[in-house]
Parts: sequence; structure tokens; C-alpha cells
Amino acid sequence: MNETKCPVPREQQPTNEFIELSKSTIFSWPKTKKSLIFVLIKFWIGAFLIFLVISSGSIYFKKFILKYILLSLFSSLTIPLLISIRLYLGWNHVFKRLTSERVEYEESGWYDGQVWIKPVVLKDKESLIATIEVKPILKNLIQIFSIISVLALSGILLFQYINF
Repeated sequence: MNETKCPVPREQQPTNEFIELSKSTIFSWPKTKKSLIFVLIKFWIGAFLIFLVISSGSIYFKKFILKYILLSLFSSLTIPLLISIRLYLGWNHVFKRLTSERVEYEESGWYDGQVWIKPVVLKDKESLIATIEVKPILKNLIQIFSIISVLALSGILLFQYINF
């Protein structure tokens, strides 16, 4: 954005927010689907080990080892689920700001909110960035979120309806 024409502070401009989010260590994970899956599996395994230790204190689960392991496995899905939700919320916020016709910003604090209408050229440029760069990331996150949700729900159903 041209700083002479744009009243929006540099750090609140949608293109700069996109660049900063892309440079972020955590938010750069979903840029490729394989890297995101790999990172989430690492977190799942780490959470599984922690959940194993936590649920090992239960006398009930010491008698039923299979339930103990499966419960830890399915309950540890909450960590990758929360991570994927956080990633989705961050990227979706940037997507909405890139595709919006208006840019809401604050000059010095929360109490002095302003609105700036983007010029057509800038709107087209940012819309292209949103379509080419951000939309595939959101699709990947939705797919991975769906897979994790199905696994978690199947675990809940397994414990609810199967007696073993």
C-alpha cells in the first residue's frame, strides 16, 4: 500500500498482516499439507504420552489396559484439534481482511477505530493474494480438522456403544 495515500498503520494493512503471518513459525506450518500433518502427528504423539501418564493413576484403567490405551489415544486428539482450530482462525482472519472492501484499523488504541475503503487496484491485488495463497491453506486446515474430528467422534462412539 502506498503510505502517502493509505491512512492505515503499516502493521494493520492486510497485505502486511499476511506477510507477518506467513513468516510466523507456527502459522507457516499449514503452507504445505504434509508439513502440517507431520507437525500435528508429533503433537498427537506427545499428547498421547502425557495422557498415558495422567490416566495411569486410575485404578479402573489398570484392570482394562485396552481401554486405558484407547482412551489416551482418542483424548490426546484434543491437542491437534485445538492447534488446527487456532491456525484456522488466524488464517481466516487474514483471508477476511484481504477480501474485504473496507479496512478497519485503529490509529492509537481500541477507542478510535476508523474505516478505510480500499481502492479497486489494491482490492484486486489483495483478493488475488487471498485466492492463490490463503484459500488453499484454509482448505487444508478444514480437511485436517475434519479428519481429526471424525477420529475423535469415532473414539467417543467406540466408548459409548461398545463394551469391551
